[in-house]
Amino acid sequence: MTDTEGINFWVKRAARNLLDKVSDSNYQWISGLSLDSGEERVDEEFRSIPDCLKDADSSANELFLPWLPLSHDTLNSRELFAGYESPEDFLSQVGEGSGDNSKDVVEEMEIDLVMVAPLDEEIQNMAASLKERIMTFESSSKTVELANEIRRLSFEREADPFVILGMLEPWKADDETASILVFHLSNGREEEEEIAWPSKVLCSIMLPKMLVLEEPASRVLVISMVEYCKLHQRAAECALLLPLIMKKSGINNHMCDVITRIIKESLHPAHVSAFCRKLLCGEEVEKRSIILPCHQCLVSSQLVWTESLFNLFQNILNHNVQLTQDSVDQLVLLIRELAPSFSKSLKFGNFLLCFITRCSLLLKPHKLSLVEAVAKTNTLVTKSILSKLASF
Repeated sequence: MTDTEGINFWVKRAARNLLDKVSDSNYQWISGLSLDSGEERVDEEFRSIPDCLKDADSSANELFLPWLPLSHDTLNSRELFAGYESPEDFLSQVGEGSGDNSKDVVEEMEIDLVMVAPLDEEIQNMAASLKERIMTFESSSKTVELANEIRRLSFEREADPFVILGMLEPWKADDETASILVFHLSNGREEEEEIAWPSKVLCSIMLPKMLVLEEPASRVLVISMVEYCKLHQRAAECALLLPLIMKKSGINNHMCDVITRIIKESLHPAHVSAFCRKLLCGEEVEKRSIILPCHQCLVSSQLVWTESLFNLFQNILNHNVQLTQDSVDQLVLLIRELAPSFSKSLKFGNFLLCFITRCSLLLKPHKLSLVEAVAKTNTLVTKSILSKLASF
């Protein structure tokens, strides 16, 4: 039997069954209706479940519908509704298929989608008092006491720590206060909060300062970030580096300098390689960052390519980070696309020269594409790049 004949067979069988059911009805239930209750009973009969469906649960192993070759179990299976996934199904897939990072992904999603619950008056008053103290630096010991009080308010009260930190606005503190707070807020024993709490601390204190950075960052701020990121590398990736690099208006030179130092001094080269792959090749859900709702408008879901971003990748390559083949392939596509826009940019040209030198073995299949792209540039290093490509 062909597929077409099979479909026609079941259609005809379904139609025949429907006609048989209709012909058996003598419509006595309609003749027995009174004028007053007729409309009400017709509505009730119309909305009632057919007998064949009422009895379906009692015969789970039988066909669900007599004319349709589907059992009760088949109708309840995922295969029949392959195009539909509930939120629970999605989270279960994350748990089954994401390996060691599944817990982190779920935690990030929960943090991103946090619902701001109403806080009682006592908590609001305490938060207002702490906020005033954050803005006024008295001494290091007083700031340590302040950090301890913020921790107690965040963990001992029935309120989401993310909401508390958003109310306190600790990113408005001066750099010295921020550097003390960032360490002492994480000086506890929340092992179950291995990534979530350090991420909240980073994205509520350091990230907002970096997102608006328009001058060289202070020495005390950079040192505190580098040391903190050494201790909390995964939090540094999802709550500082990722959202900062994904800034909607693109990173500038000062941001590039801070990111470069964190990458060189806080992260292992293999970790940086995986991070670059996420930036260049990852799906949008992989690039989700942990960020306060009030700062989400500053972060994009796509990379914004600036001279400083190309400079950052050059710094990464000079740090002996080995990019994966798919990262290299994606960079080649971007170079072909963006070469006309950066045709006179020396920073773009320096990145190209570094890229071709460091990744020469992975770039041989792309030689012709790169020659075409480089030919569209006109910088001091264009001839050097073409000469390098000619030696492939």
